[in-house]
Amino acid sequence: MEIREVIQTIEKFAPLETQEAWDCSGWQIEPKGDLAVEKIMLCLTVTEDIIEQAQSSNCDLILAHHPLFFIPFSFNKQIPIYSAHTNLDKADGGTTDTMIKLMGFKNRIKVGDFLRIVDCEITLENLIFKIKKALNIPYVRVVNPKEKNKFKRLAFCAGSGSEFSSLALQNGADVLITGDLKYHTAVESDIALIDVGHFESEYPVLSVLKQLLSGTVFAQEESPFKTY
Repeated sequence: MEIREVIQTIEKFAPLETQEAWDCSGWQIEPKGDLAVEKIMLCLTVTEDIIEQAQSSNCDLILAHHPLFFIPFSFNKQIPIYSAHTNLDKADGGTTDTMIKLMGFKNRIKVGDFLRIVDCEITLENLIFKIKKALNIPYVRVVNPKEKNKFKRLAFCAGSGSEFSSLALQNGADVLITGDLKYHTAVESDIALIDVGHFESEYPVLSVLKQLLSGTVFAQEESPFKTY
């Protein structure tokens, strides 16, 4: 497959023009000409280790979720790098939709560009069980837990979704499932919040990219946060 065909496939699924104004999705390191692509490395965040993995695996392209401005470092420019960030977050079937699907929820409602709503009666215990099983994580952080009552409307935002707690409340949600919750958001929140982790909530979308493209391999990467 030619590299332009790879990018056309990605941008058909997650159009580049839908990215946020502050974002810099697209080419991070541009290729020299229309190269043939046999192997693509998929990752959330490009690091020097990821580049070394791509080189040792003879990859022709690195396809990342996060643009390079999130990780300033010196890098080898021999391998083209392409990022699909907020355009992939917004896409139907993108980061948040993938997380919801993994948890077994259906009939999601799109609110704005990033937030998704699901109507479902579920206890906190069962919701946490679904989250931990779907994302393969040992724990979550919970704010304002409803220990005895059932949640009726769930809001989701993969990645960093603290800013959408008010929007979730305005749309009748009684819990927001996201990552990167901020302290003051937690203190001021009038709804329950469940922090599943930034990396953990976004990583599953790489499997969607794998289904779209041939010749892909997953980089070996993990959340930088460790629990003891």
